[in-house]
Amino acid sequence: MAIRRRLAGEHAPPEFGIDHLDGVPTPPSGQPRRAPEIYHGAPVPPLAPVAVVIAALNEEACLGDVLAEIPGEACGLAVEAIVVDDGSTDRTTQVARAAGVRVHTLARNEGHGVALRTGYALARDGGAQYIVTLDADGQWNPAEMECVLQPVVDGEADFVIGSRVLGATETDDGFRQAGVHVYARLVRLLTGARVTDTSSGFRAMRAEVTATVRQTQVQYQTSELLIGAIFAGYRIAERPIVMRKRLAGTSKKGHNLLYGARYARVILRTWWRERGRS
Repeated sequence: MAIRRRLAGEHAPPEFGIDHLDGVPTPPSGQPRRAPEIYHGAPVPPLAPVAVVIAALNEEACLGDVLAEIPGEACGLAVEAIVVDDGSTDRTTQVARAAGVRVHTLARNEGHGVALRTGYALARDGGAQYIVTLDADGQWNPAEMECVLQPVVDGEADFVIGSRVLGATETDDGFRQAGVHVYARLVRLLTGARVTDTSSGFRAMRAEVTATVRQTQVQYQTSELLIGAIFAGYRIAERPIVMRKRLAGTSKKGHNLLYGARYARVILRTWWRERGRS
């Protein structure tokens, strides 16, 4: 079942608005900016039990197809999508509006991690019980959502990763595929958790996980949330999924070596921080 499109005469779903981030200083060139508090707790219209959070940056060519593939129901529960536009300069926001989904547009590019945390807060405040994350580039297949979500709905897990290692990948970037295995081994070594894919953007979780796990990363947030959830005692599981090729455009992750080094640094820093708190 696809997302129901609005009929003529129906009102569009209320938008969450644009956050202008007044008073947030811009750092000197080359220095990272700490993630500001994007979402300030304004009233959020009620959401479906399952909220699909998508952070998007300049994904007008892919986003519409991704939204069209999201089922209207999964595991017997209604599904609703939230798109957080991370300061796009193209028509990403307009594409999301045309699809009839909830939209929150950041006034400038704040980073993937910040955009996701904004979506998490909106989902929780809208009363969603479960959160699923997808990327806006179409690499994760929304048709596989039920497989990833089911263990959470059934109470078997609190946090489920859609693993391309247990499933398959259609991409031909051997360097990044090798990195997926290396980082999984590193996280297993540091935490003892049996995970195979730490950087998958296809995840399902109880909404409360996003509120109780500390998150500060501006960009490389997948490992931070996972490691934090492990140390917080949440039950982690994985389900096989297929990673598809991008529908259009290019990756925003940057050069492989630079991305790999930064991702590894986040893993180590998060592990050090969380082990001291546990």
